[in-house]
Amino acid sequence: MKDFFQVMTQEQAEEIANHWRYEGQYSFYNMDADQEDLAAFLNPQKCKDSYFVVIKEEQISGFYSFNQITDDVIDIGLGMKPDLTGIGNGLQFLKKGIDFATLTYSPKKITLSVATFNERAITVYKKLGFKEVEYFVQATNGSEFEFLKMIYQCDEPYKGR
Repeated sequence: MKDFFQVMTQEQAEEIANHWRYEGQYSFYNMDADQEDLAAFLNPQKCKDSYFVVIKEEQISGFYSFNQITDDVIDIGLGMKPDLTGIGNGLQFLKKGIDFATLTYSPKKITLSVATFNERAITVYKKLGFKEVEYFVQATNGSEFEFLKMIYQCDEPYKGR
């Protein structure tokens, strides 16, 4: 059965926020690690039409947010179900997100930001062709953390194809 994207329901947002738990340093990505982020994620007005779940074999395998920055640029956020991370699923998951963004929004560029400690995600992003743009510090989860902004040129083919 093919994976598909659907608009995230409130029930699905609550399932992700309340039950997805990452281990070790990746607990940084638990939705309740930052109450402000949690409130925004669970706010149906803020999430409508921009948050999607990825369904695989009738289960949520991950989610994406798509935010139109300009006519030509989409910024994405993403999360994969915790038990699917770290075992080689990232590249295919990211390809599906890029394909969806390209077909749905027709951007020329896709941007994302990632915590710099998340080296395995950065490796996946680079494998697919994302380039480093800038480092910045952001207050979140009760402290300040360094992030890396990356950009993908949609007119370039995937690396490794």
